[in-house]
Amino acid sequence: MLTKRLIACFDIKNGMVTKAQRFQDNIEIDPAEKVALRVYEEQIDEVIFYDITASSEKRCIDLDTVKRVAKLIYIPFTVGGGIKTLDDMYSVLKSGAEKISIDSMAVRNPELIREGSLAFGRQCIVLSMQVKKVPVTDKIKSGYEIAIDGARVMTGMDAVEWAKRGEGLGAGEICVNSIDRDGTMSGYDLDITAMICDAVNIPVIASGGAGEPEHLEDVFNKTQSSAAIISSLLYSPRMDRNYSVRELKEYLQGRGVHVRPWKDTVGNK
Repeated sequence: MLTKRLIACFDIKNGMVTKAQRFQDNIEIDPAEKVALRVYEEQIDEVIFYDITASSEKRCIDLDTVKRVAKLIYIPFTVGGGIKTLDDMYSVLKSGAEKISIDSMAVRNPELIREGSLAFGRQCIVLSMQVKKVPVTDKIKSGYEIAIDGARVMTGMDAVEWAKRGEGLGAGEICVNSIDRDGTMSGYDLDITAMICDAVNIPVIASGGAGEPEHLEDVFNKTQSSAAIISSLLYSPRMDRNYSVRELKEYLQGRGVHVRPWKDTVGNK
């Protein structure tokens, strides 16, 4: 039985972790390295870091923050935002990341997926997708459309078809970010997560909407997702209460979900 992963996701702006709702109204939390160290010590399985303004500001990703975080955590670390070229990917990996997340730029230049996969290995390339529920049409048969640029621009691309194409181009993992559920604490969008899990043969990460431990149980039991992003649960000021990684893992274990168990001490890399 495959172990399900819990992933902490940080939206980073000017070196600070922020928390949004439906990709808007970001609230500043704490410096990225402070939040990263806390969740690492709590035994989160992985960390994803998105520089949320790099693309819109047409600049390189914040490598200084990547380096500061990478020095503190010894678990898989994925970085995205403003990555346009193989040189950008190399810079991120050299700064301490293990995986590269590409999103809007992959839509603009799908060959970037293939180039990154060939240069660094499929396991390094995560295709991140911003998906929004829309009316079913001949073009959007799944009822979910791909957006880019922080959910500001709709592309006319069907989410399931884009996931399949991304896998074919060489993506090693897909992250399904629900625009409608983002920051709402109302639960993951199980429909599109399940559709993409069924359509591809690579790991799928569910993202957007976790507000209760039950939402994690649902996404792991009702879809084939291999991982789930938890951010509001861990540190959002919009939550009535935040949870520790230990609480979430023990809750899932108690309901038969196979996760990496919490241990008394954290080992070193």
